[in-house]
Amino acid sequence: MIAILERRESTSLWGRFCKWITSTENRLYIGWFGVLMIPTLLTTTYVFIITFIAAPLVDIDGIREPVSGSLLYENNILFGAIIRTSAVIACYMGGEWELSFYLGMRPWIAVAYSAPVAAATTVFLINPIGQGSFSDGMPLGIYGIFNLTIVFQAKHNILMHPFHMLGVASVFGGSLFSDMHGSLITSSLIREIIENESANAGYRFGQE
Repeated sequence: MIAILERRESTSLWGRFCKWITSTENRLYIGWFGVLMIPTLLTTTYVFIITFIAAPLVDIDGIREPVSGSLLYENNILFGAIIRTSAVIACYMGGEWELSFYLGMRPWIAVAYSAPVAAATTVFLINPIGQGSFSDGMPLGIYGIFNLTIVFQAKHNILMHPFHMLGVASVFGGSLFSDMHGSLITSSLIREIIENESANAGYRFGQE
């Protein structure tokens, strides 16, 4: 006599939530990185709105007088918003990796698109820490960018530095290859349905 034991599926609210979050049959995949991305995105939106209206004064090198830091005056240095935005993008890339894992694909899409995020993190976070002051970081306003370019170029001659040239070429080249790679992968994703099946029943990698 052979006894067959079947594992009962979890019918709890948490179990259904976990199954829905990690399901690849949803039209928009959420995943656990998406759960982290939603509150981070809301925080980033709140910070952008506050910074747009009333950012604190900013000390720009060479002026010796604090200037307004809000977007309305085009002199803003949005480090708080930039850091949170980078966290949102990182969560989104983590969701890409998670979806690739569940579909049996390799996670090269998230790796390829991490080049611009690495560049933004270097410019907006690592560079000011290395310079010793966040006033030396790259502002997002028109005047601030020109001021940073002139001052930073005068100090370090960064535009003629071979590693700077290599980094710029790598970022733009990486973006190009990311577009080509992503379009190839996306074109390989087809929706398998029948006449009695919903269009958002899921995706399958490859085709028969």
